[in-house]
Amino acid sequence: MTNATTDSANPDMNSPGSGRLAHADSDHPPVPRARVGVLLANLGTPDATDYWSMRRYLSEFLSDKRVVDYADWKWQPLLQLIILSRRPFKSGEAYRSIWNTEKDESPLLTTTREQTRRVAEGLQAMYGDQVMVDFCMRYGNPSTDSVIKRMQTAGCEKILFFPLYPQYASPTTATANDQAFRTLMTLKWQPALRTVPAYFDHPQYIEALANTVREAYTAAATPPEVLVASYHGVPKRYLLEGDPYHCQCQKTTRLLRETLGWEKEAIQTAFQSKFGPEEWVGPATVEHVADLARQGKKHIAVISPAFSSDCVETLEEIEEEIRDAFLEAGGETFTYVPCLNERDDHIDALLAIIDNELSGWVSPRA
Repeated sequence: MTNATTDSANPDMNSPGSGRLAHADSDHPPVPRARVGVLLANLGTPDATDYWSMRRYLSEFLSDKRVVDYADWKWQPLLQLIILSRRPFKSGEAYRSIWNTEKDESPLLTTTREQTRRVAEGLQAMYGDQVMVDFCMRYGNPSTDSVIKRMQTAGCEKILFFPLYPQYASPTTATANDQAFRTLMTLKWQPALRTVPAYFDHPQYIEALANTVREAYTAAATPPEVLVASYHGVPKRYLLEGDPYHCQCQKTTRLLRETLGWEKEAIQTAFQSKFGPEEWVGPATVEHVADLARQGKKHIAVISPAFSSDCVETLEEIEEEIRDAFLEAGGETFTYVPCLNERDDHIDALLAIIDNELSGWVSPRA
């Protein structure tokens, strides 16, 4: 087989799309025009809410060493024989309460697809057809493996891999990157891969968060007395072992407060979704909001800066479990500030980050 360069600017290509190289032998297979890929990655979603769909999803998620790093001999029997015999029922019920019945999919999948469409439109305006945009999930479908292979088949010799987690954490950003590199390990011809770093302090991300707070407070019938920034929790051990997540969450809260021009007491940081017997970073959101109610704070708001899209942890856990804890403890009004989702200012922030990270790979079209 004749070696061939498939640069998009290569004059030997017969056409801008897939085709035979002009200088190649007649039996050379078609070669796609080289492009740069941008791959947005999110946590994942079950395919459905029934027991077996939930079990498959939870088994993949909870078997990830980045999520639960106990030895297999200790953890897998407990997971497979006890936890996964019961938890899929409870998780399925939670997902059913928020499921997008029109599209028969989770809200996370719906929103991530729309974010991808909006980002693709923005990059088309900036770079023309030089860039291909797609999305994948760390757990469930579309899988990271399948999408990277699809992008490579379409001609992506370079891929910018973008985990949609503003704050870096081993169980989120790191495991998403791990999965991308696992796919590369299986390929004869690996595309070049760049990973996007955490963007917890990016000015446009912070400004988008501030805009959502301003809008929620303006719309609230009774102004909240406290804003709780609720982040997904991690075991405290991770912090002590060098994971920067807790510190980055604290900085995001501080930058949000400074952007809003508020006093320190007006925003408080808490962590949700505790799992297992270990000590986790705190305070726990569900307990903290109840304490606020008992302390006389009758009107609060909650925002989730660690989630780029509303999902079961926000639409079910915050909007139902955490809201109920506050109201049952004596609170009166609970305002949930939605995630950034496909807001214009959020898409603009993502485009600014991508544009910076694509430096040297593509040039804006004239």
